[in-house]
Amino acid sequence: MSNERHEFPPSDGAGFQTPVSQNYELTEGADLPSGAPLLLPERQPAARAKSIVREVAETLIPAIVIAALIHVFLAQATRVYGQSMEPNLHTDMRLVVEKLSYRLHIPQRGDVVVLRVRPEDELLIKRVVGLPGDTVAIHDGQVYVNGQPLDEPYLDQETLGNLAPRTVPPLHVFVMGDNRRASNDSRSFGPVHIDNIVGKAWLSYWPLGEIGTVE
Repeated sequence: MSNERHEFPPSDGAGFQTPVSQNYELTEGADLPSGAPLLLPERQPAARAKSIVREVAETLIPAIVIAALIHVFLAQATRVYGQSMEPNLHTDMRLVVEKLSYRLHIPQRGDVVVLRVRPEDELLIKRVVGLPGDTVAIHDGQVYVNGQPLDEPYLDQETLGNLAPRTVPPLHVFVMGDNRRASNDSRSFGPVHIDNIVGKAWLSYWPLGEIGTVE
């Protein structure tokens, strides 16, 4: 007689054998079969919205900060109002005002500058005629600086009226509009402190037909 023992799966009592269970759970680190779909839990709407807001903030905030720094320290856009700088600049022309140069040196004669007579005043755009220490006078249809007639090729008219010689104070400039017959400038409000100059009119970008540097 054979002493070999045979073990059988337990019976459920009705003549059926209970199948041996097989564990199909993946252990940690196990690889998925090739091509098997990976199911991830859906993101909740609130979490998704929070993520979008964060991404937008991360993009916009640096852009706003950079734009603000450029506006304060480097350049800004402005629009020409009025006729005081015709025939060279016209109403509704758009300009880029460059701010960096005057942090390094004072304005130069002939520069077209954007300024405020007082901090609370609206912006004006004029041309620098006299520098600190210059003596400016007007007579016989001509501007004189330090006793010499000023060469002004940008004008298309004489400078009417008379202005007795006056010396420009330190840290000030004497400004005038190119349209001498229709300009409120240093002939009426006097020399302008350089701290009230916003910057130099550098580039015209609108209308498209007049794109170019401001001369």
